[in-house]
Amino acid sequence: MKAVVALSVALAFATPLASAQDDPISTLVKQLELEKYKATIKGLTTFGDRRQGTQRNRQALDWIEAQLKSYGCTNTERLQYMYTQPAPGEPAKKRAAGLPSGGAGGPAGQGGSTLFGNRIPTGVNTDPMKQPDERLRALNAEQTPVGTSQRENVYCTKVGSKHPEEMYIVSAHMDGIGFGEAANDDGSGTALVMELARIFSMPGVETDRSIRFILWNNEETGLNGAAAYVEQRKDLQGIENPKGSGKYPEPKWLGMIQHDMMMYDHGMPIPKLDASGKPVLDDKGQPVYVSPPEQRREADVNIEYQAVSKQAEGSAKLAWAFRSANDKYASNYPAAVGFHMTNTDSTPFMDLVPSISMRENERGQQIGAGWNPNWHQPTDLYANYSDKDFLLGLNAAQTTLAGVAQLAGVRIRK
Repeated sequence: MKAVVALSVALAFATPLASAQDDPISTLVKQLELEKYKATIKGLTTFGDRRQGTQRNRQALDWIEAQLKSYGCTNTERLQYMYTQPAPGEPAKKRAAGLPSGGAGGPAGQGGSTLFGNRIPTGVNTDPMKQPDERLRALNAEQTPVGTSQRENVYCTKVGSKHPEEMYIVSAHMDGIGFGEAANDDGSGTALVMELARIFSMPGVETDRSIRFILWNNEETGLNGAAAYVEQRKDLQGIENPKGSGKYPEPKWLGMIQHDMMMYDHGMPIPKLDASGKPVLDDKGQPVYVSPPEQRREADVNIEYQAVSKQAEGSAKLAWAFRSANDKYASNYPAAVGFHMTNTDSTPFMDLVPSISMRENERGQQIGAGWNPNWHQPTDLYANYSDKDFLLGLNAAQTTLAGVAQLAGVRIRK
């Protein structure tokens, strides 16, 4: 794998667009800065876990929209849909226009990966008292009201200069759960999408095809925001409106790229040791496992598609195109391609358009085995990640920026 370079080198990437190189993709990738990426994640964490249906969620949406506009991505829009929050103990129903819910991960039976090796139990923290920070506990106190009410996704679009009727979707979900800050799940993905919106909106940057930057809501309840978008917009693709205007409110989908948990690749859990160096055992006499404290040397960006989807062939090609972009333009970590994409907002799209998901670990096999102990927990806090972790997220941003720029036909007007 590529050696992890000194962070000072990563921070020296900023290059004025006025000195555009022969390769515009390289020039744009160099606009990604670690500190800007971290600052956006930090901004998102000021709204706590951003649980859907709460005031903090709505405030986060307003903040995201304001940020996008400040970057120059001014044609922001919101897609509205109705969501029903079931009462505690009530079976989940079809909660939003779109696909049936499968819980915090979509329809069951998708993924196909098997859990191997050491494991840490996973789940969703529902106890606010497990958050020791009183300020954060108070911030996250409001719960989603039971019943049906309106929700919103927010997005903006880089309109293609040659083919505005076609577009790539670059997305992440902005809601979280667990009574933490949802810094990694999915502040890390949301910040990535926002950073790309910032760079593609810079003066002089043009693309042949459109790129839409979308921040989903209601991912944690079963991909409802993404499913509602598919239901409302799939039949509007490529239709000029008004006719003869050259405007396409919903350009034809060419590819969908989702980002969900980008930073934590510490590897398989290892035995917990006591002060004498002996393995700690639980009350059943079995070893207790914990996550390694440091980002592993062989950390990578996982690019996944779903082999059983109707768009599997196109999705595989899309995944390998992004792997190639990583090889050429990413600075620190390599990418790996897998075919078990599951439990992410690309799922509602995957039978309609080539779709991939980018993340820190294999979604089914590794995250499902507890490779990230902060997942849906009070410990998903900005302060619990190191610059090595943030750098993995930045590396994913480099990969997506390069892949989308190449596919959309980017150029820099001097």
